[in-house]
Amino acid sequence: MSETTFYEEIGGFETMRTIVAGFYEGVATDEVLRPMYPEEDLGPAEERFLLFLVQYWGGPTTYSESRGHPRLRMRHAPFAVTPQAKERWLTHFRAGLDAAALTPEQDAQFWDYVTHAAQFMVNTLE
Repeated sequence: MSETTFYEEIGGFETMRTIVAGFYEGVATDEVLRPMYPEEDLGPAEERFLLFLVQYWGGPTTYSESRGHPRLRMRHAPFAVTPQAKERWLTHFRAGLDAAALTPEQDAQFWDYVTHAAQFMVNTLE
């Protein structure tokens, strides 16, 4: 008997894609966040983030299979993740979650995770 994962409960890959696409739509024009994405095209970063969230919430492990351990703080260390950047990040993530129209309970669970993760990523106060 298998237990349903949060990933499956919220609608799987397509729901995750909706959330991440909504997030990156905001990042694309954000003057604080956009410089943190070195690629000309945000596509590769969007795909990595999508695969990370899919895996984190119980979906396929494609992220680790292709990139290894997430090592989030290490991967973000070259960028000044300030409290302002954190707030901008959360603003865009909120838009992605809103686009997915999860139940209030699902939304709260996802939001709790991302707010803690965003705070964890802050690496400079300037």
